[in-house]
Amino acid sequence: MTIRVAVTGMGCVSGLGQGLAANWSRTIEGHGAITAFALPRDGEPRLSGPAAPIRELDQSGLAVHFDRRAVGQIDPLTRFALVAATEAIEDAGLIGDPVLNRRTAILIGCGSGGNETFDGAYRRLYERGQTKVHPQTIPTAMISAPASQLAMLFGIHGPALTIASACASSAHALGEAMHMIRAGRADVVIAGGTEACLTLGSWVAWSSLGALATDTCRPFSIDRQGMVLGEGAAILVLEAWDHAVARGATIHGELIGYGATSDAAHITMPDQTGIEAAIRAAHADAGLPLDVPVLISSHGTGTRLNDATEAAAIRAVYGDALSESLVIATKSAHGHLIGGSGALEFLLGLKALQAGRAPAILNHVGDDPACDIPLALARSDIAYDHLVSNSFAFGGLNAVLIGRRA
Repeated sequence: MTIRVAVTGMGCVSGLGQGLAANWSRTIEGHGAITAFALPRDGEPRLSGPAAPIRELDQSGLAVHFDRRAVGQIDPLTRFALVAATEAIEDAGLIGDPVLNRRTAILIGCGSGGNETFDGAYRRLYERGQTKVHPQTIPTAMISAPASQLAMLFGIHGPALTIASACASSAHALGEAMHMIRAGRADVVIAGGTEACLTLGSWVAWSSLGALATDTCRPFSIDRQGMVLGEGAAILVLEAWDHAVARGATIHGELIGYGATSDAAHITMPDQTGIEAAIRAAHADAGLPLDVPVLISSHGTGTRLNDATEAAAIRAVYGDALSESLVIATKSAHGHLIGGSGALEFLLGLKALQAGRAPAILNHVGDDPACDIPLALARSDIAYDHLVSNSFAFGGLNAVLIGRRA
């Protein structure tokens, strides 16, 4: 018998605000976080453009566990994860619960590690001619730092792992966490993703790739120019269903399916066949027929090729049944969190199922014939029981999650 996996805690921070309530209210009300932004943040601007930065972060909860100096030495990558995870664990009612010590695992997705720490270290080396950097540079910037700090913060002795698969990292983390619970390796998994890539070096690299928009993020729109970088974290508490019921937990929803594929085709260009395979695999894992109407949380980056390829794959998989479903694209509100996007989009999609309302895709200025799918161009009342959440990454790495309303 397959162990069911409940979602009992949710927490997040993004340019939309801190906490699930702020992120959901701004998303459903159509208030995006994308704004004019300049880097570096603390000096003479060298680059400017649209981005979705976190303006303020209440870290007071971390001061209980770290002294002020230690909090300042934690990269934003880790601070975002700790703030989101604290909210999720509190939401799940697990603060101080012995299960955190005995039967809990951590699985965090991240695409690029501590960019701010590395930027600062390299500035000392190359701009100032120094020959040394801070001795904590590697422990602070390493891609596994969020998982390790989270384990220490809450005394979690189970597996604490990091998945790095670019823009699909946190979706892969949630899917693999689900299978960890199904396999009986843990009763609870704290899973999700985090990213802090709004640094000068990261932005220059993305700009050089030609992937960034100069105006805003317009998923599936006729005049879309590219993606817009955001930052933040989204963490969910996944729990074996019977364990959650036995302790009287509030269940927000269920993770019932996961499909993961590799295009094995190109390092940056998406492949429709691989995307289709991931969607079909998720449905098969969930036991959900393809003709059941669903809310689709798209990858929806706003780039010309990615959006057209994803739309074609969605049409090919669902066929005529697609007309009864609806596609949302929340990157138009919170920007692209890279490794953190999949978890935030799944979280917001699950919230949409709960609320019976789907957020509008922002910044849309006209239909693109190459993206002929049922887009949520206005806030809509919905009555779907299932969510399909797509995440696709450079390297041809695809992850699709299927959630169910509680």
